[in-house]
Amino acid sequence: MKHSNLHQIFRVFEQAFIILGLTFFSGVFGLDSLSIVLPKIVVTSIRFFLWGMSTVLVCIFWKKMIHTITQNILFFILTGLALLSFIWSEFPDVTFFHSRDILMMTTFGLYFAIRFSLKEQVQLVASTLFLGALLSIIFALGVPKVGVHTSGIEGHIGVWKGVYGHKNYLGATMVLSCLTFLTLPKENFQLYKWVGFTLSLFLIIVSTSRTSLVLSILLLLIILFYKNFRWQGKISVIFINMGILFLGCVSLVVFTYWVDLLTGLGRDPTLTGRTYIWSTAITKLMERPLLGFGRDAFWVPKSPYAIEAGKAVGSGWVPPHGHNGVLDLTLDVGLIGLSIFLVIYFVTFFRALKQAYATTNPENVFPLAYLTFLALNNMTESYLLRLENIYWVLFITTVFTINQIRWNENFAFCK
Repeated sequence: MKHSNLHQIFRVFEQAFIILGLTFFSGVFGLDSLSIVLPKIVVTSIRFFLWGMSTVLVCIFWKKMIHTITQNILFFILTGLALLSFIWSEFPDVTFFHSRDILMMTTFGLYFAIRFSLKEQVQLVASTLFLGALLSIIFALGVPKVGVHTSGIEGHIGVWKGVYGHKNYLGATMVLSCLTFLTLPKENFQLYKWVGFTLSLFLIIVSTSRTSLVLSILLLLIILFYKNFRWQGKISVIFINMGILFLGCVSLVVFTYWVDLLTGLGRDPTLTGRTYIWSTAITKLMERPLLGFGRDAFWVPKSPYAIEAGKAVGSGWVPPHGHNGVLDLTLDVGLIGLSIFLVIYFVTFFRALKQAYATTNPENVFPLAYLTFLALNNMTESYLLRLENIYWVLFITTVFTINQIRWNENFAFCK
């Protein structure tokens, strides 16, 4: 009886730990968010608690850890490449310092994958983002210096940013929240599901993020297609879904920046300066194509490359990132790292596709929906390996979970 009680207590601790970790990686304690009202020591303590505890926990379950690592060698090669990139980095001190982010995200994502089923993962992500939505509303109404843009760009002043530090981050996080609530397991209360979805949609609207609003509509249509179109073993389904992924990426850019595109006919449409940034970054990438510039090195504020990209826009502003996740990943680890990432992504995408169409359980759609979201979301923003973020953590967890499910199915078949 005592052993059973201890197990239940430990399980509650694990669930609370995951919610705290996902909250941290989503940016709630980051710059211009709750860090405004919290002492720095609190945020630092949370960071090192998560890192240390994740490391301890994966070591406790070392057998599952080793098994997962052996199943995902290619992913750990990519991780190793990013960790070692300080060797060839333009700013080795910056790259080496930020390597802790990679270690934190990898150990946490590994632990999340080996200790929780896909169903539990979806439920915990939903709980985390529901909490984030409630906090965003509370702080936007009660503590505007945290929840609302009160300074900076003129068009942002007065716009809600919630507890995520920026209106675009609030919008992107709530898009993730929408797709999570849409794929909640059947046993969850319908009221909870639709309240969570409605709150998320409301926050997307008040964030005034065009990209997030268009992305949420596209993902809603894509998820409805995924949930109502079954696999049936036909190879044509793969091509249909690849077409959906491609058209979704194109549609996101077109519908988000249709004004820029229309007014730019006959001259260079810049998508609010992004094409200038991309052009400069790609030109510089050709100087170091194989291994890139080292993680986070290209966009360091004192970097001559970032300064040149800012001058190309013409404002003198120094971009903090390339506004494209795939481009930034390539700048970090080169074409070698990009190739590894694309192999991992598409192999996982095809396996998630088969899983989603093989059952009627809504949570089985989540990996496919998330990978689609990840591709679309990184068309005009950088949400992959940059800094510490929930998107890379969930990518890690999704890759490991899909491979674990596939291995279990193959093992059961062999038995």
